[in-house]
Amino acid sequence: MEAPHNSPATETAAEPTGTTVPDAAGALPEAVTVTLTVTSPEQMQDLGRRLAGVLAPGDLVMLTGELGAGKTTLTRGLGEGLGVRGAVTSPTFVIARVHPSLVQGPALVHVDAYRLGGGLDEMEDLDLDVSLPESVVVVEWGDGKVEELSEDRLRVLIDRATGDTDDERREVTLVGIGARWAGLREALA
Repeated sequence: MEAPHNSPATETAAEPTGTTVPDAAGALPEAVTVTLTVTSPEQMQDLGRRLAGVLAPGDLVMLTGELGAGKTTLTRGLGEGLGVRGAVTSPTFVIARVHPSLVQGPALVHVDAYRLGGGLDEMEDLDLDVSLPESVVVVEWGDGKVEELSEDRLRVLIDRATGDTDDERREVTLVGIGARWAGLREALA
């Protein structure tokens, strides 16, 4: 389906990818995939604001993309949409930042797991499992590290052109894993 030309993002239908992780019983959780195209940092931030309208306390969002892909820009939009306090900046050197809500909504816990080498064991010091029920937890570089925190999670994969280019175009693939995300496509329409 093509969006109107003045739309900040275009949506294309996509089949669920093979990126889901089996649960303890070996079953694959349900997955819903939505692919969007953004062409500027402002559109990426706007996508974050739109996505914030879908998020609820207890949601785990995992962001994947190369350096400079737009993970923090998307998170900045999430923070604006959630109405949290403080400037949302990359938590690379502090590992995690908590942004309390200014509007009686969930706090935003923004984690950068880039420098963390291990899996969930190394993440335990951050007490994300304690923060998760009342917050929206966003983890940059979280693949292979935080999946065990929640059966229901949203993976956001951001692909951009690499090399010597000034192309701002990004393909953003949202993969909602678990029953929580069954209405993702409709919620973003």
